[in-house]
Amino acid sequence: MNKSEKIIKLTATPEDQGKRLDVFLGEKIPELTRSQAKKLIEQGRVKIKKVKNPRPKHKIQGEEEIEVFIPAPATLEITPQEHVPFDIIYEDSHLAVINKPAGVVVHPAAGHYEETLVHGLLARLKGLSGIGGELRPGIVHRLDKDTSGLLVVAKDDQTHQALTNMFKARQVKKTYLALVHGIPHAKFGVIKKPIGRHPVNRKKMSVHAKVAREAETIYRIKETFHKASLLEVELKTGRTHQIRVHLSSIGHPIVGDELYGGAKPHGPKAKRQMLHAWRLSFKHPITGEELSFEAPLPEDFEELLNELRRQKAA
Repeated sequence: MNKSEKIIKLTATPEDQGKRLDVFLGEKIPELTRSQAKKLIEQGRVKIKKVKNPRPKHKIQGEEEIEVFIPAPATLEITPQEHVPFDIIYEDSHLAVINKPAGVVVHPAAGHYEETLVHGLLARLKGLSGIGGELRPGIVHRLDKDTSGLLVVAKDDQTHQALTNMFKARQVKKTYLALVHGIPHAKFGVIKKPIGRHPVNRKKMSVHAKVAREAETIYRIKETFHKASLLEVELKTGRTHQIRVHLSSIGHPIVGDELYGGAKPHGPKAKRQMLHAWRLSFKHPITGEELSFEAPLPEDFEELLNELRRQKAA
């Protein structure tokens, strides 16, 4: 193996028996997500004694000796772009908290290789973490393209690993505002439904997937209108499209969310999903300081709420 690679040696225990190999690695190596672990396995960078070419779904038996070869971060070849819009809410030598507008993709991916948030971050922040990979420097978590609001970005590897651990341990509080169709029966609710890839539409996630991971969403009604509600939503887990999927599953899709049923013929209309990452609270991973931030609603969201308030008062 290349000398620049990082080698991690693990020994499975009887308690790990039955776990998928990619799940096991994602749990044991803080800087790896399950998808990153899967990629390393498929690249042949994970070795298990007496197991030839292990696959991501390989089941741990317990007491295996496992070596993981993590390549050094690739040289970043993304050109910084000053014009990408976002606001820096807070910044120190370790991290930054930014307010992302709707319409901005967080990091380069298929179909979006230019004008992403990463391009803008490279132009405005010095020294981003490379541990997130060459296309995701500093990115610890993400928001969908058409979701606005707060994100924390790591500026060094130590902070990146610490924040990743905090997200996995659910030590970061994320609160959203969502405008949904209809009015839930209860003012407060907890949605506990596992989420996985939709069995037919691969662009969607679903609560009816055969392979799914636990997911928990808490909502409170903040304001009601005619055929619509403004909800305060707290994430206990961080699954792809979690809020959108969960709210749709209880019959209250987010207004403007075409993918999950929010473009209804009757009710409010919006050009994008009305979902905003409103508040973000966590303990600074280096200094231990308690940090809490709030991002005001974007103009289009606020204008729609005001129109609904006028209709309700009429």
